[in-house]
Amino acid sequence: MRFLRRQSGKEVDAATSNGSAETDAGRAGGKGRPTPKRRDAEGRRRGPMPPPPRTQRESIKLAKQNRVSRAERRKAALERRGKMLAGDEKSLPPRDRGPVKAFIRDSVDSRRHLTGLFMPLAGLVLLALLVPQMYRNLINLFCMAMLISMAMEGVLIGRQIANRTRKRFPNETIKGFSVGWYAFTRALRLRRLRIPKPRVSYGDKI
Repeated sequence: MRFLRRQSGKEVDAATSNGSAETDAGRAGGKGRPTPKRRDAEGRRRGPMPPPPRTQRESIKLAKQNRVSRAERRKAALERRGKMLAGDEKSLPPRDRGPVKAFIRDSVDSRRHLTGLFMPLAGLVLLALLVPQMYRNLINLFCMAMLISMAMEGVLIGRQIANRTRKRFPNETIKGFSVGWYAFTRALRLRRLRIPKPRVSYGDKI
């Protein structure tokens, strides 16, 4: 019978070479082939590059296509920004999503804060560079007092809103520093520059 027949030297050498080739291929790529380079894999995935325009008509056509796509991207960006300003959860960045962050924003927007004058105060500091030295010293003292007051108010705002947030969401893990910093950065901006836009008025109970 054939399975009892001895293999010749050529058959043994061929089997040995095939086995070593399969072993080397398995070591190289794990799937019988070497792992392709990232540049080659991305090139195959993206496909070949389109040929450059050869005539002026093709150049004009390509420029029109790029102009249309640019306008579509700009329109999509404006739509996303509009949804973000309106408070759409899907369009907001991750740090602004969720009912907890919405409650913090409403708590800040429902009251007037001295911290909201930070940007006008920065403009006043720049204006002080154009006035005489005597008035500049007075402006600097006033700005320093305002900054200290804003810092103290920021700490107070953070503590109050953190306590209110814990009472409103007892099952949520509320970190005092995180809530306080989020409320403080919200209060620093002018009301019309806040994103998303305030949905409550001054004096509303939250």
